[in-house]
Amino acid sequence: MSRIGKKPVELPKGVTASLSGQTVEVKGPKGTRQFTATDDVNISIDGDKVKVDPRGTSKRARAQWGMSRTMVANLVKGVTEGFKKELEINGVGYRAQMQGTTLKLSLGYSHEVNFEAPKGVTITTPKQTEIVVEGIDQQQVGQVAANIREWRGPEPYKGKGIKYKDEFIFRKEGKKK
Repeated sequence: MSRIGKKPVELPKGVTASLSGQTVEVKGPKGTRQFTATDDVNISIDGDKVKVDPRGTSKRARAQWGMSRTMVANLVKGVTEGFKKELEINGVGYRAQMQGTTLKLSLGYSHEVNFEAPKGVTITTPKQTEIVVEGIDQQQVGQVAANIREWRGPEPYKGKGIKYKDEFIFRKEGKKK
């Protein structure tokens, strides 16, 4: 039994939800997002609440129940607050700066890395060693942050590279004589 699936998703003021078949469309101050649920769940809108119920007691239906409810909750959060990932750059000479929609990264390579921000995602650099990725789609924000981090992931000996702000890098001891 899904505990999270039992709880209906509350729609805050300024957010509207519409249902057509298995597709839920949520409109809010930051934009519009939609999610298409599988046939294993029933979705209903009661005033300012969206409720998800399973169709049957199969293992798949129960799994889709909680996942679908969470996806709808993420749509609502995305169009009201948005999602944000913060990255930190550690290393001598490593820096980042925005030029238009292009993120220019100096990461110790013989060339600068140019990363083009996709549509729907905003990248800012408050400092030369900080990158903030924001948007209304949680999956897209996370993927863009992972793609930036991939250029120079943190290494365990000196801790150089790009890491998430709240990430802990397990440090290793170097060679001994």
